[in-house]
Amino acid sequence: MAAVMKVHGWAMSPFVSRALLCLEEAGVGYELVPMSRYAGDHHRPDHLAMNPFGQVPVLEDGDLTVFESRAIGRHVLRKYRPELLGEGNLERSAMVDVWLEVEAHQLHPAMGAISVECFAPFLGRARNQAVIDENVEKLKKVLEVYEARLAQSRYLAGDLVSFADLSHFTMVHYFMATEYAAVLDAHPHVKAWWEELAARPAARKVAAFMPLDFGAAKEV
Repeated sequence: MAAVMKVHGWAMSPFVSRALLCLEEAGVGYELVPMSRYAGDHHRPDHLAMNPFGQVPVLEDGDLTVFESRAIGRHVLRKYRPELLGEGNLERSAMVDVWLEVEAHQLHPAMGAISVECFAPFLGRARNQAVIDENVEKLKKVLEVYEARLAQSRYLAGDLVSFADLSHFTMVHYFMATEYAAVLDAHPHVKAWWEELAARPAARKVAAFMPLDFGAAKEV
């Protein structure tokens, strides 16, 4: 019997939750090995042996160790749900790759910067409004591209959901809890896409691991 896969990290991290979402979509059992960011668990020698950059998540799949959340997602889906990567269809798989790159290099940096600053008080510092303002303008331009794409197809890589869509969930989940969530209102296709994505059973389950006060009432 194959060993249960283990995910090391704290679930409220959008990166850890991205990995968990893929496991939930795959419908396979896994163990979340809890860690404390505040205790510096990610800098322990045993964790650095798995990820020399001292980051989370890390996935253990038998003798294989994988780090970087998008790489973990690809591994899990390639193993259990290859259709979510578009495998077997060259055009679809290319579009999955394109929009994974867009998410990583265009949307995530802007949306992540806004979210981090909005939640800064929970992280023990004051928010930097200049960073927010700059990235709101960047995000608006990025969302124009998303709107054009989603006006053409139900999902980013075509008419079926894929990892290209799923990879967005955890960061957008946090962003939608900020006062800048209304930015999506100007982009009806993006908003409809997001609402459909957020309603998926796996997404709803993972969202429960992501408190919007970042676990302020307890150490994580």
